[in-house]
Amino acid sequence: MGRKNPDEWSRPYRLSIMDDSTHVRIRSYRFTKTIAVIIAVTAVVTVSILFWCLLALTPLRTTIPGYPDANSKREAVVNAIKIDSLESSITRWELYAENLSRVLDGKETLELDSIIKGNSTRYLQAKSMEALQKQDSIMRETVRAEEQFGVSGEGERRLPITGMHFFPPIKGVVSQGFDKILHPGLDLTAPANSVVYAVLDGTVIFAGWSEETGYTMLIQHDADIISTYSHNQKLLLKPGDKVTAGTPVAIVGNTGSTSYGDHLHFELWYKGEAQDPAKYISF
Repeated sequence: MGRKNPDEWSRPYRLSIMDDSTHVRIRSYRFTKTIAVIIAVTAVVTVSILFWCLLALTPLRTTIPGYPDANSKREAVVNAIKIDSLESSITRWELYAENLSRVLDGKETLELDSIIKGNSTRYLQAKSMEALQKQDSIMRETVRAEEQFGVSGEGERRLPITGMHFFPPIKGVVSQGFDKILHPGLDLTAPANSVVYAVLDGTVIFAGWSEETGYTMLIQHDADIISTYSHNQKLLLKPGDKVTAGTPVAIVGNTGSTSYGDHLHFELWYKGEAQDPAKYISF
């Protein structure tokens, strides 16, 4: 005799599809509960995967509440680039100020191009704020004492900046004016391959590459004057070279991430403050 209670999960079932009017069997399916559960689970998993692919790989994903759309992502990328540019600018100005301080203090200048490329400011972190302030105070007192007793420059007569004769760095048209905060210099457009000249006698304290300003040169002059020449195609001198007013120092170019077209970005610094070159030089 067979078992009176066969296993419910293995009991066979039949699903028939019949024509309602003729009662003719069109199709018939045999299955068990186990097979039915397997088919149902497979169908749910397949539909779930298809639904996930539809949302993850098509523009429909932007309909999900809180999901960033293309504009949000674009703005995030733009903001990230701006933040990176601001950090680079801050680092560059910190390095620039440190180099000026070292020059005025009679110390050896830093290799700014290698530090900027490495994006490192460890030399600034090596000094505490108190030490930097103390060093600045000592330097100011030394300069003040030298000016008071006339011992600076071995008795050399120091003229104010307004009494000096500057050689024009280049003959060109001013394309962007001076702003002490946003643009501490002048942009002078000139034909490609034009020669850039030193504005005063002095010594080259920096000649190298910067990501933003391209090939850049800094020249230290008497009376605490520093001139800078940026976005050059080629530099003709190296750090330590002596120059006289009118000496060729570079070739006009279009280098650096902030340059648009052949031009010279020229800055004039007097006692650590940016000056408007147009007040002293006729371009």
